Amino acid sequence: MGVHSFGLARASRPLCFVGRTEIGPCRGPRRRRGHLPWPSWHLLRPRQQKGYLYPLEQSRAELRSAHCSPPMAAAAAAAAAAAATAFSRGRRSPPRTRAAAVSPRAEVPGRRGGGVTAVPRRNVLSTMISTSAVLLLGPKQITLAETTGGAFREYIDTFDGYTFLYPKSWIQVRGAGADIFFRDPFVLDENMSVEISSPSSSKYTSVEDLGPPEKAAEKVLKQYLTEFMSTRLGVRRESNILSASSKVADDGRLYYEVEVNIKSYASNNELAVMPQDRVQSLEWDRRYLSVLGVENKRLYELRLQTPEQVFMEEEDDLRRVMDSFRVIETV
Repeated sequence: MGVHSFGLARASRPLCFVGRTEIGPCRGPRRRRGHLPWPSWHLLRPRQQKGYLYPLEQSRAELRSAHCSPPMAAAAAAAAAAAATAFSRGRRSPPRTRAAAVSPRAEVPGRRGGGVTAVPRRNVLSTMISTSAVLLLGPKQITLAETTGGAFREYIDTFDGYTFLYPKSWIQVRGAGADIFFRDPFVLDENMSVEISSPSSSKYTSVEDLGPPEKAAEKVLKQYLTEFMSTRLGVRRESNILSASSKVADDGRLYYEVEVNIKSYASNNELAVMPQDRVQSLEWDRRYLSVLGVENKRLYELRLQTPEQVFMEEEDDLRRVMDSFRVIETV
């Protein structure tokens, strides 16, 4: 038995295929690879050459009826028509929404004799969410966000080992560089994230390894200024440490809380010749809140960023987010 380059077995007599279903041996003479009319190798698309032998738009019923027995030809024609309809509907229709583009149409085996049944995408999404809730209690625990009621949600990451509350209206942003990142969809300068040190390069035993809270606050501020370093001309940053304290939470672990303020000044005409034309004005004024904790020999930092004006209005909610941050032991 020979094997073709794309992985289908070639028997002693050529076989009739519809989609991926084998109908039966052809009654015609034996055909060599690349010999027309069956199978039409040069008409297969690149995707089909990898083993996805979905039929083309025009039916091959006449071709199969010429080489197969009448019952097999009738079955092949019916299966070809059904596969062509499924191909045109499920493979050619462009996704209407982002969720539909991410989650392809799923098919599950039907009852005996019933073929396959299409499952709506909404049912697939709801099943995935329910499965994620079950997996949290399984042997391989995963990241999960659960509703706690009220204006907050609880985020639990049992894989990396931390949990916190975040405002219910905030959305998660992927690809931001942090371990997790949430943002206010209405105030884009207001966000929160969690940074974790590398397990291979850090062997922390306690948050006190950073020194006293004041020393840790200086390191946090220095890290912020390094990240916000700008290459623009005429940019000036002003920063100061507002508070640095320590607390023992209800889990018995020690945490550091740091608050800093950073202001950015820049000129709209930085290339002007005269100094009076290079007047700097305030770009932004932000409050940065950090909570530091140590567990699993790693340093965890919860970061909150918000404009000063917004902080005055939402201080109670942001304080609650800070107080909810906990590090947990990973399994």
